[in-house]
Amino acid sequence: MSEGRGAPEGLVRVGAVDCGTNSIRLLVADIDPVTQTVTDAERRMEIVRLGQGIDEAGVIAPEAMERTLAMTREYAAQCRALRAARVRFVATSASRDAGNADEFVAGVRAAFIEEWGEPVDPEVISGDEEAALSFAGATGDLRAGGVPGPYLVVDLGGGSTEFVRGTDRVLAARSVDIGCVRMSERHLLSDPPTASQIAAATADIDAAIDVAAEAVPIEGVATLVGVAGTVTTIAAHALRLRTYDPVAIHLSRLPVPQVLEATAELLAMTRAELAALPYMHPGRVDVIGAGALVWSRIIERVASVSGVGRVGRVGRVGDVGDVGGVTEVVASEHDILDGIARSLVAH
Repeated sequence: MSEGRGAPEGLVRVGAVDCGTNSIRLLVADIDPVTQTVTDAERRMEIVRLGQGIDEAGVIAPEAMERTLAMTREYAAQCRALRAARVRFVATSASRDAGNADEFVAGVRAAFIEEWGEPVDPEVISGDEEAALSFAGATGDLRAGGVPGPYLVVDLGGGSTEFVRGTDRVLAARSVDIGCVRMSERHLLSDPPTASQIAAATADIDAAIDVAAEAVPIEGVATLVGVAGTVTTIAAHALRLRTYDPVAIHLSRLPVPQVLEATAELLAMTRAELAALPYMHPGRVDVIGAGALVWSRIIERVASVSGVGRVGRVGRVGDVGDVGGVTEVVASEHDILDGIARSLVAH
């Protein structure tokens, strides 16, 4: 591993790790303390499935723990090689829910002592803080690009989904347990899922959206923004990309019917068909259908109360009126990881 030169003068090089239910991700970036501009030095993601079986067993499985801590050691070594001055490690849904979370925390701390030279305590953050970090990461580029608010940012993860509304700051946030891994393990067991499985999952998802909507108003939203790998993969499918292209996906603005059509197609595919898609990460093959179902139900709900007419359930897109409100969906490659990085140099 080559040694990095560190941050240019006036910037701060930081390391941010986001450890979720399905994936673990690293961002080493140079941050301008004044403008909060993020310049990547390294950005990567691996599927480790930390939340494997946690919905049923209530603990992190030994093999999942081993996979995740091995990648943590690799990330810590990369932070050292690239000369990150500060590191923050955030753990989300799986770690909140696990009965053996203390073992995971100790393993992460030991990995950074060994590979980075200093201890880093993983922060098992609340759903509300997770939502706030996702909002900070997702909206910086939107505001800079003149995309209007108020924004509803939806961070669709493996174990949970965060809803956060705001403009230049968070106004309301709520986390609910409808992630793609959780819904797959709980309901969508067949290949492809059966109609009854989809109906059961839909009932769970809609109930969770009801809970989220009680805390986070979804009426009057100007821009609906989806973040995380499920959403960006769905955007890649809707765009019919020949490979996964973060530049093409980032801040893409697609009509609601086009995104709903993409979710319906992904939900109906077999795992073999999904695996053959050129932009599909192998670790998402068995959970993307559930993620597509979650995302479609959220889009439908937001569109239906935003003055654009009612859209049907997955696979039956209705007419969308031309009366304003949310008529398109934005996908962002910048999310909680960027929010974590910015938090390390926040005033």
